[in-house]
This record gives sequence, structure tokens and C-alpha cells, in this order.
Amino acid sequence: MLPKIGVLNISDRASAGVYEDIPGQACLALLREWLAGSFETDYRVVPDEQAVIEAEMRRMADTAGCCLVITTGGTGPAPRDVTPEATAAVCAKILPGFGELMRAASLRHVPTAILSRQVAGIRGKTLIVNLPGRPKAIRENLEAVFPAIPYCLDLIGGPHLETTPAMKVSSPPRCWRASGWTVIVHRSRRNAPMPEYSATQKPSPSTPSSARNRYPRSHAGSCAT
Repeated sequence: MLPKIGVLNISDRASAGVYEDIPGQACLALLREWLAGSFETDYRVVPDEQAVIEAEMRRMADTAGCCLVITTGGTGPAPRDVTPEATAAVCAKILPGFGELMRAASLRHVPTAILSRQVAGIRGKTLIVNLPGRPKAIRENLEAVFPAIPYCLDLIGGPHLETTPAMKVSSPPRCWRASGWTVIVHRSRRNAPMPEYSATQKPSPSTPSSARNRYPRSHAGSCAT
């Protein structure tokens, strides 16, 4: 069975036929560029109505069986922008890191990125990710978080997604320190779903040399997740 991905463009004007559905099509084009193998799509365009957005997200996750739902639009501060509220209402868990990284990526290009409120969350075995409505911002934001998506789906029991060499993944810092741990990131191949993690305990002057040995990978997994 092929994995199914939902693309939900949220726009009053696009849903009314006032202008072409460009954001949703831009998102779909990126999925085809970055995912290896075939997948099914569930594509919808809806207005900026929270009840309608929530109903469509539930349908895609619960009835259509989408492992991933990506929304475009409705993430700003305007009164009609309610996509984050709808996402929070239908998700059991919110993943703040997605929104944080997307805003950081956009801030490299525009200072107004701080006004974007996109979030991501989990409903059952479905990952829901909000994106802005401009095609340029869609690419910038999705490219930033895409390496984490296959790994997240693996963790919540979804299908495995492989990325293509066209998926440009920026190498993360080689290591960083927090709470007495040094986490070293290894990327074995360009299209790996997620980098591999290993961890070593940060030695102190009184730490015997035996304590500096590398911990089993299971410890690293708890750090990474």
C-alpha cells in the first residue's frame, strides 16, 4: 500500500475561485521533488474557517489514512488566520520545534517572519505540519524541517518515507553541549531520513577514563527525541 499524504490549502479567495491555487500546488511539487518512490495524495482547498479546517484535518487523518498532512496558508496574525488554532484543536501532541525552526529559517530572508505562527502536531499516526501561504516561504520552511518528517513518522508508527538526492539538507552542527552531554551528529548518506546520533558523557576532572567510553546508541536515541 502506498503512503498517502494530504495537502490542504487554506484560503478564502482560492476556495472561492478568485485566484489560482498556487500555494497548494507549490507544496505538492516539492513533495514530488523530495520524496523517492510513489505516494498517493489527498488534495483539498478550503476557506479560512476553523471548523471547516478542523473537519478536513480529521477526515484526512482518520478516514483517508494520510500519514502526513501539510497545510498552506492561514498562519499569520490577521483575524481570519486560524490554521494554527485548528491544528492545535485536532492534535494530541504539539511539536514546537517545527515552528521554531521554520521561523528561524524565514528570518534569514525577511524580518516579518516573527509574525508567522505555524505549528506542527500529531494526531494518531498522522503528522500535521503548517506552512505559510507564499510559494517562496513554503520552500524555505519545508526544506528546513523536511529531514525530521520521515523520522517522526517512524516514531509514531507511520510508513517509512525515503528522500531523494534533490532534498537539500543543510548539515547540522557537528556537536553541541547541553546538560553535561556531548551529542555528535553523523550523516551517513545524503538521503538518510534522519542523521544518526551517538552520545558521550562530558568528562569532568574527577571522572575516571572508563566513564568516557561511548554509551550505547539507545542512550543517544533518548537525547535525540
